[in-house]
Amino acid sequence: MNKFELLAPAGDLEKLKYALMYGADAVYFGGEGFSLRASAGNFTIEDMKEGIAFAHELDKKVYLTLNIYAHNEDILPLKEYLDEIKDLGIDGYIVSDPGVIDVLQEIIPDCEIHLSTQANMTNYQTAKFWYKMGVKRLVLARELTLEEIKEIRANIPEDMELEAFVHGAMCISYSGRCLLSNFMIERDANRGECAHPCRWKYSLVEAKRPGEYFPVEEDARGTYIMNSRDLCMLEHMEDIISSGIMSAKIEGRMKSVFYVAQIVQAYRRAIDAALNGDKEIDPSWMSELEKASHREFTTGFYYHQPTNKDQNYQTSDYTREYSFVGVVKSYDEKTGYAIVEQRNKMVVGDEIEVFGPDTPFFKQVITEMYDEEGEAVDSAPHPQQILKMKMDKPVKEYFILRKKK
Repeated sequence: MNKFELLAPAGDLEKLKYALMYGADAVYFGGEGFSLRASAGNFTIEDMKEGIAFAHELDKKVYLTLNIYAHNEDILPLKEYLDEIKDLGIDGYIVSDPGVIDVLQEIIPDCEIHLSTQANMTNYQTAKFWYKMGVKRLVLARELTLEEIKEIRANIPEDMELEAFVHGAMCISYSGRCLLSNFMIERDANRGECAHPCRWKYSLVEAKRPGEYFPVEEDARGTYIMNSRDLCMLEHMEDIISSGIMSAKIEGRMKSVFYVAQIVQAYRRAIDAALNGDKEIDPSWMSELEKASHREFTTGFYYHQPTNKDQNYQTSDYTREYSFVGVVKSYDEKTGYAIVEQRNKMVVGDEIEVFGPDTPFFKQVITEMYDEEGEAVDSAPHPQQILKMKMDKPVKEYFILRKKK
């Protein structure tokens, strides 16, 4: 069995690098087709080559999502695509459709196959079936309790691995098998185009009174009757590890670099502590995690069937207490100046927090900024503007600047 793995989302090449630098053991990403995140940045073949080389240099792994449910028109393009990428060195393929698995095994016979959570794997008999089909790892359905997972682990081959989501958005439908988006605006959730209508605000209309809208409300702002809280198992990693899961997966290929780095680093610390037998939960892990955008949290199905306490009936909005304002591109130790790429507006006089891979954050006030021509500026309003900034402490590439709102 492999060591316990922290698996992070990589919506594009930059996020792949940040996820790995902040402590992920592996990342999963989508190509430009055949993946269930059509709106993510996704990877060209050249991006894949660079990302795979970057990961393997760090002795870490990369998994490609091919988890659409294919239609007839997808089969030939899929074969052509696999022919193009078969020699790139991808460590595993995340698949849900049996036909796609068959094509994959035909074109890349020695590939490692991971069964996507979209396949709704919920029992050990089904697990044994997929093992016979050549599947190495099961990405478990979100609808399983820890006790069910332990029973699956006890009844499958020893060399079959279990992976499960531990953090991120929860689908109101059954592991994503939802037709709402397709029905309402013709965007197919099972082909990567979900518009998340479960997060929208609804009213009732009585058949004999057209045009009269009755709010479904908890208070004056209304309610969101299909709005799940976000999954968060940060404080329960010891239970996750002891259940037989060997890969803890974070959802969020469409999230920001800031989100990926913040969440991965928090889970890295919690996992390392659990693996070392430390039963104490450091409050700073959760406080750091909550600085990334999030909804209220739930433990999902792990301990019980979700109830109304696992829904948020007031709002579908995220909590965003911090702004992601910049990333460090380089640092001059002699002068104490860093080259920073702006991501949100910041001005001289702002108090910011600076953190990096496996490094506690520190606070400082921005005292001076210079543009690329060396001219002093009081404000940085332009997206991805390159600045030179004085830093109170040494920093490195991949450090991140955030500001409390």
